[in-house]
Amino acid sequence: MPASPAGIIRAYAIMPPVNILGIETSCDETAASVVADGRRVLSNVVASQVEIHARYGGVVPEVASRQHLLTIVPVIEQAMVSAGVGWRDISAVAVTNGPGLAGSLLVGVNAAKAIAAARRLPLVGVNHLESHVYANWLVEGDPPAFPALCLIVSGGHSDLVLMNGHGQFQRLGRTRDDAAGEAFDKAARILGVGYPGGPAIERAAHRGSASLALPRAWLKGTDDFSFSGLKTGLFHLVRERGIKPGDPAVADAAASFQEAVAEVLVVKTVEAAERLGVRNIVVCGGVAANKLLRRYLIDKSQVPVFIPPLSLCTDNAAMVASCGYYRFQSGRTDDLNLDVVPSLAIGS
Repeated sequence: MPASPAGIIRAYAIMPPVNILGIETSCDETAASVVADGRRVLSNVVASQVEIHARYGGVVPEVASRQHLLTIVPVIEQAMVSAGVGWRDISAVAVTNGPGLAGSLLVGVNAAKAIAAARRLPLVGVNHLESHVYANWLVEGDPPAFPALCLIVSGGHSDLVLMNGHGQFQRLGRTRDDAAGEAFDKAARILGVGYPGGPAIERAAHRGSASLALPRAWLKGTDDFSFSGLKTGLFHLVRERGIKPGDPAVADAAASFQEAVAEVLVVKTVEAAERLGVRNIVVCGGVAANKLLRRYLIDKSQVPVFIPPLSLCTDNAAMVASCGYYRFQSGRTDDLNLDVVPSLAIGS
């Protein structure tokens, strides 16, 4: 006798969630998270190395990988405890295997492979750039609709990507030299405002006005970005005007630099969205935390703009678990031969 509609509804109601353990060690954050059904964050633990690398003014790869070795096990254990789950509740292990620093990636991938082998769990390799996009699936409400235009802006990447569906990415443009986050770090060193550069420039800019002339590289006819010339322009402006760290003019220089970066990112993104007729703009990556960029995009875009909360802009494992969930659901898993790919491109 066929099941009644009420019986079917009850069966669906008691189906256990698909819990994914995510692991992220692509750069200088050791992170682990448990996410249910790709959207509900049960835990999200991040051990940051910012204070360690601040003394060097940037990430030192060897130092980063050694620190991952020290923290990976406690971070994973804390994520499991905070989520209130046991290993029997985990459906698969997702881990970033590229792009990123080779030594850092190896720590996370080997930890994930060890867990997958010991617990007999499916293993899912995740592209770090794609996972940033999925930070926008971890907020309440309806998720982005396809096709969506993704602006991925971080320390090492500035990419415009067309997303036609889960796991369907087409890169339209990328940085030809310095990424936006890298440019912020270099500008912060020029102005002597601290590290990491993005938040330091934003704090300094809050006290100034964008009144100084700095160049913009529009690269007409392409969806590519370039910020090297802007960085050089700031360097020459500071030298010609004799601006020293602590001078009042530092705030104006920071505000002018931030304005230039945000303007180029927003104008090129909005133009591409209109040309392609997308339904949404999705913004992600560490630079997506910049308040000026967020405000400009929302004001200028004719389609809804999705931007994750600040805690999900920087590297974390919840986005890895979410991305891994959709890969897992589509049957895309890896074996224990999974290797790191430091130069992995989005859509690979």
